[in-house]
Amino acid sequence: MLQIEQTADGSYTLFVPEMNEHYHSVKGALTESEHIFINMGLKHSSVLSPRILEIGFGTGLNAFLTLIEAEKEQKKIHYTTIERYPITNDLAGKLTYPDLICPGKAKEFAELHRADWNTDIIITPYFTINKIKADFTCYPFKKGYDIIYFDAFAPEKQPEMWSQELFDKLYGCLNEKGILTTYCAKGCVRRMLQHSGFLVERLPGPPRGKREILRATK
Repeated sequence: MLQIEQTADGSYTLFVPEMNEHYHSVKGALTESEHIFINMGLKHSSVLSPRILEIGFGTGLNAFLTLIEAEKEQKKIHYTTIERYPITNDLAGKLTYPDLICPGKAKEFAELHRADWNTDIIITPYFTINKIKADFTCYPFKKGYDIIYFDAFAPEKQPEMWSQELFDKLYGCLNEKGILTTYCAKGCVRRMLQHSGFLVERLPGPPRGKREILRATK
């Protein structure tokens, strides 16, 4: 059974006892997501109306932060996210992300989790989401994405999610100058990304968190 745990920055994450794995860094769930996916991913892209692909919807934190950024910058974003094992709406509500991040957007956070699957759902005039309930490892990706948030569980927990074949597919579905960001900076992951054709940067990790992260550009 999933367990809620508070992380060092006051935000919450989920712990999976069967895998001995957390959904987010225990050193700061919010800090990690903002740094890796918003600051180093979304804000690094010059695309005016980006199409984003997220590998692992999880708690919805990355999507929520992206929605807030879209509203702030008045930038229309289409957000596709692939999740095989979605959490319940009740559990999502207990994470209380809106209370900590943006109380005025509590309704929108709930709508992210309640949104129907496998279809475009307009959450705000600037944010449309398409949640795909599927196995990422065998999903037939379409081309046309500008940014990829790669937020799967760690390679040692789910090695099937970190393969050369899958990174090749992700490279193929990105537009030119497209960006992939991930928390994992392992040498084997960096080399697979490079082999796919990406230009890979090792960047400083989030404050008080991982020492390095990766950003890969097509």
